Formats: sequence, C-alpha cells, structure tokens
Amino acid sequence: MNPGKASAFDGIWPILFAFFDANGGLDRDAMRRQVLAAIDWGAPGVAVLGLATEVNKLTVPERKQLIDWLAQDLAGVVPFAVTINGASVVEQRELADYAIGRGAAWLILQPPPVATTGVQSERFYFDFFAQVMADLPVPVGIQNAPEYLGVGLSAGALLELAAIRPNFQVLKGEASSTIIEHTIEQVQGRLAVLNGRGGLELIENLQAGCRGMIVAPDTADLQQQVYACLAQNRLEDAFAVYAKILPAIVFAMQSLDTLICYGKRIAAWRLGLPEVHDRQPALAPTEFGLRIAREHARRLGPLGARGPSSLQSGFRAPN
Repeated sequence: MNPGKASAFDGIWPILFAFFDANGGLDRDAMRRQVLAAIDWGAPGVAVLGLATEVNKLTVPERKQLIDWLAQDLAGVVPFAVTINGASVVEQRELADYAIGRGAAWLILQPPPVATTGVQSERFYFDFFAQVMADLPVPVGIQNAPEYLGVGLSAGALLELAAIRPNFQVLKGEASSTIIEHTIEQVQGRLAVLNGRGGLELIENLQAGCRGMIVAPDTADLQQQVYACLAQNRLEDAFAVYAKILPAIVFAMQSLDTLICYGKRIAAWRLGLPEVHDRQPALAPTEFGLRIAREHARRLGPLGARGPSSLQSGFRAPN
C-alpha cells in the first residue's frame, strides 16, 4: 500500500449500480438501500455515474436525480464522488457544476464517447479535459481506461495536465497491476492513483501503490476488509478474505455486460432485494448464470445491516 500521507481518495469506494423498477424508471428504494449499506460497512465514500451505473443508458435528468438521491441519503456522513460523462465541454461542465452544487467532494471525468466524436488525437483529449477542469473548486480526476473507453492519455500528458491544472489530483485506471505500478512510477507522486476492474488483483494493486479502488458494490464491503488488513500489515488475513471473494469477482468481471447482469444481481440479493429489472440493451441472464450468482450471494452474505426494514434481517439467500 502507499505508505505516504493519507489522502481523500484512500480506501474502497463503491460506485453505485443503477437499479430500475418494473416500469423502467429508477428505483428509489433500491438506490437508498445501496447507500445505507455502504455507510453500514464503513465505506470511506461513495461514487456514482460510472460504467457500473450504466451511465450511457441514463438521461441527463436521471443522472441529476441519482446525484440528488445520493446526497440526500449520505447526508454528509461520508463524501461522494461523481463521474462526469458528456460529449462536449459544455455538457460536462454543466453536470460538474450540478454535482459540486449538491456537495460532491471530487469528480472523475470520462473522455467524450468515441461513438460521438470518433477517435481523436491525444491533444484533443488533453485540451478537452483541461477546459472542463478549469477553475473547478474541487479535486478532479480522469478515468484513464483505454481498455474500456477506447482512449486515454500517456504519462507525459498526465504530468503536463497536472502542471497546468492544480485541481487535477487523481487518476482512475482500469488496468492490470503491472500496468498500474508502471503508471504510478511514471506520474512521480503528482497524482493519487486508483484502480477498478471490480477488484481483480486487489492486493497486488494496493501493493503497487494504489491509494484505493473504485469498484461495484457486490463485493466492495469485503474488499474494504482486505484494504484494512493490509493497512495493519496483516498480509495473511488479507489473502484469506480475498480468497473468499475472488470467485465472485472473477465470475462478475468477465465483461462490463456480465458485471451489470450478474454482479448487480449478487449485490441486489445481498441487499435483500428480490428482483432486478434490466434496462435495455442488456445481457440476458441464463438459468445457469443465475444459479451461480445466487450461490455467490448466499456465500457472501448480507451487504450492510440497515434499510427500511433492516437489511440484515431482510436478507435471505435466494432460491
């Protein structure tokens, strides 16, 4: 783990799934349960509107609605971060200003979608991020994940951006531990580096120097236990906890579609939610896949202990 001074980005931050109701709208109760569970298991903060939140399926009003709900449900107990997605600087600035106005502690910018802009030069993305970041009053990161988003910035460009935008303070990757370790070395301590990929190589990422991880909620509580063990130099305990959750991580992280299909259901069943409604386009679950996901949820147990009728007592292993 990074032995340096504690930062605002440390630990395992869950990034919320988007739960939908039977009518196709956002499910208020399910979203609240996710947040209360995160508070209960000791999340250092909560994030929203990333790839796991199916942000590309959400309208702008729905994105703002999720920000509002998150701010209300957290009520200042822990900070929250918002991923900013949009095809133009104007779109991203509008959502960034909205999130900051609702209390977001920091932001994560995504590059504009390739489907809208086409693949552009590195300088295009550098200038795009620099314009969005200009004068924002909170720390800002970028999701530098060419593996998932198709584009990214080199280490040299990251350092150049940090030099002209002091609020650029964090980098969110989606890469192997060896790539992340090299990235951490290249950014020379100028940026706090987080990784994702659902917690694959969690221990190795933390040993490489990641400040923490941003992962979906399905196993985030137990990943925080791994983080705590490593912070106390209890390596064997960290491996023991990680061994318990790794099969579920590997199962859910075969692709982003798999995470949203099965990882979301594991989280839902751990929260005591009986049913998940998909917003199309979505991967259709199979009976075999559902059986495996149910077994993971049963083995992992309840996710948090609070909610409208107590998440702990409301948990039941699905049939």
